Amino acid sequence: MKYTDENTLYDVAELFKNFADSTRIRILYCLIEKECSVNEIAEKLNMNQSAISHQLRILKNSKLIRNRREGKTVYYALDDDHVYNIISQGIEHVKE
Repeated sequence: MKYTDENTLYDVAELFKNFADSTRIRILYCLIEKECSVNEIAEKLNMNQSAISHQLRILKNSKLIRNRREGKTVYYALDDDHVYNIISQGIEHVKE
């Protein structure tokens, strides 16, 4: 493997910290299926909207999800295929 600088390794560690929270993993897994609003996510996970919004903010700041506005509703989706692959490979790994 090619040498990677310390700053990049630090950024990777920060990225993986975001996967260390089961609520965030559940949100990401929910978004694998389709984009969802805060209300939809809260309902699927049986959690309150403010707790979901807090976690969504963290995921968005980490560039793991993106959002789009439709009227007053904001919809969230995985940012790209990398996030899908990380979640999918993690699930595959723990099931082995």
